[in-house]
Amino acid sequence: MTPLAQPLAAHTRLAQPLAAHTRLAQLPLAQSPPRLEIVIPVHNDEGLLRATVTRLQRSLAVDLDVPFRLTIADCASSDSTPEVARSLARELPRVRYLRIEQTGRGHALRAAWAASDAEVVGYVDVSLSTDLVHLPALLEPLLAGQADIVVGSRLVPGAKPVRGPAHQLVSRAYNALLGVGLGVGFSDAACAFKAARREVIAQLLPMVEDGERFFDTELLYLARRNAFSVREIPVRWIGHNDPHVGMTRTTLDDLRGIARLRRRARHGRDLTGSPAARTVTAKGAAPRRPKLPAGVQAHHRRGDTSPAGSSGCHSGRSDRMPAAEALP
Repeated sequence: MTPLAQPLAAHTRLAQPLAAHTRLAQLPLAQSPPRLEIVIPVHNDEGLLRATVTRLQRSLAVDLDVPFRLTIADCASSDSTPEVARSLARELPRVRYLRIEQTGRGHALRAAWAASDAEVVGYVDVSLSTDLVHLPALLEPLLAGQADIVVGSRLVPGAKPVRGPAHQLVSRAYNALLGVGLGVGFSDAACAFKAARREVIAQLLPMVEDGERFFDTELLYLARRNAFSVREIPVRWIGHNDPHVGMTRTTLDDLRGIARLRRRARHGRDLTGSPAARTVTAKGAAPRRPKLPAGVQAHHRRGDTSPAGSSGCHSGRSDRMPAAEALP
């Protein structure tokens, strides 16, 4: 067990379901852990999955000279997605399949990242909406230890989003709401193109309560509150209509999530106890990279769950943590 696996197993709500129900569908991987693991959350994406995995694996092999793994995190798909994923895991040594019997992108990322032994973890959406040419800019600062979290943004200078004006207006309004409601500034919290150092994720993941679309926002908010560095990079992004996402439902869930985080902040329940977090005051502190011990202690607080929204792995509200299954 890696140094980070022990605190996760001891303190996260997900640890027990993972240990009890997870088997990994994969050919034997190299004995040494990969430096990089990219997760692809899926839900009934049989038509996209094979082409996505093929493209992503090729891009990583060409653009980044590091050992990597791709994890297909299947959120309770009812079509032939599991069969396609198992086939890919048998054919490709760098691919594994993880089955989560609950919908929601956040649940998929929680299960995959908690089980990871890679140095850097990240995710992309199955549609590959973000141009893969940006992978080096996303991952190289993390592999070099120059950032804690790196996220793609469709709204910073230099970004090239291809989408309708209404969609762009909604995105800008949402991120402005985050600034007003939570006092944190993100140009684009929802872009499905993110990566982080796993030792940072190990501290933040037990504190993230949402299991669906708001997972991304909550993770970035907690990172900023705990003085981790969050770097945004401009990306080229082509929008796709997602029939699983209802705008009204998503908006209401986001508002509930913001209200929940405000309540946690008032009671000081959004700090990890890390050296960086202890520098945070009521007025906030400039983000700086924490100096972490060799074995990072993840702190877990029991609390209410309010999953919201969906994407990649799509919605289906539940307050239960997912039982994760992976298949040999």
